[in-house]
Amino acid sequence: MKLRILKSEVTNPWFNLATEDWIFQELDSDTHILFLWRNAETVVIGRSQNPWVECKTDKMKEDGVYLARRQSGGGAVFHDLGNTNFTFLSPKEDYNQEANFQIIINALDKLGIEATQSGRNDMQVGDRKISGSAFKHAVDRSFHHGTVLVNANMQKLADYLNPHPLKLQAKGIKSVRSRVANLVEFNDSITHESLSQAIIDAFCEYYGETVDVEELDEASLKNEPHLNKYYEQMADWNWRFGKTPAFSHHIETRFDWGIIDLHLDVEQALIKDVVIFSDALNVELIEALKAALIGTRYTLDSVQSTLDNLKQAQPEVAEQVTDFQAWLLREMET
Repeated sequence: MKLRILKSEVTNPWFNLATEDWIFQELDSDTHILFLWRNAETVVIGRSQNPWVECKTDKMKEDGVYLARRQSGGGAVFHDLGNTNFTFLSPKEDYNQEANFQIIINALDKLGIEATQSGRNDMQVGDRKISGSAFKHAVDRSFHHGTVLVNANMQKLADYLNPHPLKLQAKGIKSVRSRVANLVEFNDSITHESLSQAIIDAFCEYYGETVDVEELDEASLKNEPHLNKYYEQMADWNWRFGKTPAFSHHIETRFDWGIIDLHLDVEQALIKDVVIFSDALNVELIEALKAALIGTRYTLDSVQSTLDNLKQAQPEVAEQVTDFQAWLLREMET
């Protein structure tokens, strides 16, 4: 049985998730592959999740935090350089999920940390979760990936993964938060590099063979056209936001000129339908707002631009549109 070990020198999450897809779709299914990587500050959501429900997209944009949507399911997680991520790919007939967990447990043992598997997906030290996993299977190959908390910024995890309550009735999967711990709480000298080396050593020991580590960097995109194809998908707005399951946003308020009861139906991150109940005397204003918003991307920038255009096109209602615009943008970001 052949072995390969890949290690990413890139912290762009779109590159690393694209590399995972490339490994799963393109690489030799007769090989046991270990891929190690970590991301700059990123919220990674599952394939069927809604980014507006799971995280504060406005704060992420302001702080330069990536949003990534992975191909597999599961909940939202926050990655930073304090996370070490691992990926195992094995031939279907030789796939051993317990062996993958054991490799990570053996690696942690080398660093003086006694970890155990918890349930089907997690690993813990004592009663604290230090790792979560997800899985994917195809006809000839099986895939297991997970993250290990080394020295992650737990405050930022709370900042980005605990949004203010939105009045969203969302389809899709919501995340469940767990009691977590960083490995540095149990060994203050551990780093991404030392953990990665321990995992590499445990992987080689388990399979009884030593192989060279293949370092991946951004030049790999030029050398591997299929990898570049996956990268472009991961980076694309339509994949990260447009694949959001349909949801509705219902808000209401009172202005000096009337009550607004607004219902937005959003599909693939586009506002597909708008219903406004109002006692405002200017019926044309209500119809103009509905017509302007339908087809607009459900983002702060797009909604602001759409309503700016409406004010320019119909200056006679610009004052009321400005009121409506300020209120809607505030509701979308809180």
